[in-house]
Parts: sequence; structure tokens; C-alpha cells
Amino acid sequence: MASIRGLRTHYASLLKQFTTSSKDFDILASLPAEDSLPPKILYVLDSSFNPPTLAHLRIASSALLERLEPSSRLLLLLATQNADKPSKPALFEDRLAMMELFAHDLRAHLAKSSTITHPDSPSDRLPTVDIGVTKKPYFVDKASAIEASGCYPDRLEQVHLTGYDTLIRILNPKYYPPEHTLEPLSPLFSRHRLHVTLRPDDEWGGREEQREFLRSLARGDREHEGGRRDWAEKIQLVEGKTAEEHAVSSTKAREAAQSESHDLNWLVPSRVREFMLLEKPYLADDHISGS
Repeated sequence: MASIRGLRTHYASLLKQFTTSSKDFDILASLPAEDSLPPKILYVLDSSFNPPTLAHLRIASSALLERLEPSSRLLLLLATQNADKPSKPALFEDRLAMMELFAHDLRAHLAKSSTITHPDSPSDRLPTVDIGVTKKPYFVDKASAIEASGCYPDRLEQVHLTGYDTLIRILNPKYYPPEHTLEPLSPLFSRHRLHVTLRPDDEWGGREEQREFLRSLARGDREHEGGRRDWAEKIQLVEGKTAEEHAVSSTKAREAAQSESHDLNWLVPSRVREFMLLEKPYLADDHISGS
């Protein structure tokens, strides 16, 4: 109990230092803390983590298990400014504390899964997980801030782990003023890739409709907006949950924290659940509608 509350205080202090600094991006913590191999590839999971859920765990683990080795690195990235969403309900220090607990849960999950998928491989292949923050609200600017920070080797490839809904926002010209074209994405796709989890539902359409979105880009249908055909080669679409699995979201987790705490068992990882039950970051009624 004391260690969980201390974690929140620790991140509040680190966040204050970052906010008052001139940095656009910084790493606040790494798991494990000791020095690791220089990364050859950086997976980036950029989210509001409000709270981190089992959906986040599925997205991260599906990508990492494809290439499970110490030279891979995962960055959990929290933006302290957000282009679309207000910075509530949970305070940033609460989210950062939950991100570190999530990192422990993720590494435990990877260790267990790797013994099944790679039974003859050494057990020290788990990637380091970094907890990072950025002041940049837009996707392409976040990638540039990571590159310019000096925290990672030069020209390190970033693989951004997103959901289909985020892909739609990335390829929406309205986020790139003043010309409102997709041309600002050219530097991103020249060096980095997207690993996109399909999200078939009533809002985003079925699997084929979502795959057609990428085929349309590959055909050149977005060229009039500045979208290039070859970008489609840098976007990997992967399956998400099966039809039989529960739909997991941060919104559902916040609702469960208020009224159905037992539902947290299938919504968030165990250490995150412990934090939510202890610190109650979503207790007030207005917490449901946050980002």
C-alpha cells in the first residue's frame, strides 16, 4: 500500500520537473531500471492511459511477441497536452503510476507467453519498458520529439502501436494546418511504421471496411490530400479481439470503478486494478466522461 502511494508522489515530482523544463519529451522511468542493450527498434504505445487496460496489454504484447528480444524497447507515452481531449478525469501522476504498474503486468504477461511461444529460448529476452511524457499533442510531432530528444540512438525505427480509430485520426488532414494536407506525415513514414489493431464495431465498420481504408490509400485515392501510395506498405493491420471476447475500453474501466468493481477483473491488469481500488482516481461522478 505504501509503495503504491509513494509511486504516485514520485511521479507528481517528476512531472513537475518535466512541465517546467524546456524538453518536449523525456523518459521518467524504465523497467528494469538497470542499463540494457541499446535498442534496435522502438515500439511506441501512445495513449491517455486513463486507465491502462487489458486492451492496451493485448496491443503491446501482440507486437512484442512477434520479435521478443532484449534489443526491442517499448515506450509507453503520455501526452500532457491532447489535441482532442481534456486532461481529466485521472490526474497525470495517477496515470503515470498506473503506467508503471501496467509495465510490470505486461512484462509478467510476456514472460509467461514467451515460455509457450518460444519454449527453448532464454528467459532474459524481455524488452525494457520506458515510461515517457511529451508536451506535443499531435502524432507526427510526438515522433519528431522522440527523435530529437537524444534519449535513443539516432535514426532508431519507431513502430507506433495504435488502434484503427487512431489510424483514422492520423490520416485526417484537419490535424495538419494551415494547408490541411497529409504532406507533414512524409517524414514519419519515411523512417517509421504503424502497427494497427483492427477495431470492428458499429462506429468504425467491419474488418473488410477497415482493410479497404488501407487498400484505398495504396491505390492512390488519398493523393489529392497529400497521402502517398507507398505509405500503405508502412502500415500493418492486425486482428484485435475475437467476437467472443468482451469489448474492453478505458471508459468501461472508469464506469466499473464507480459501480461494478468486480468487472475490473476483465478490464484492467492486476496491479492497475489494485491501484484503482486503493487510490480511487475515478470516484467522482464527473470522472466517467473524461479522456
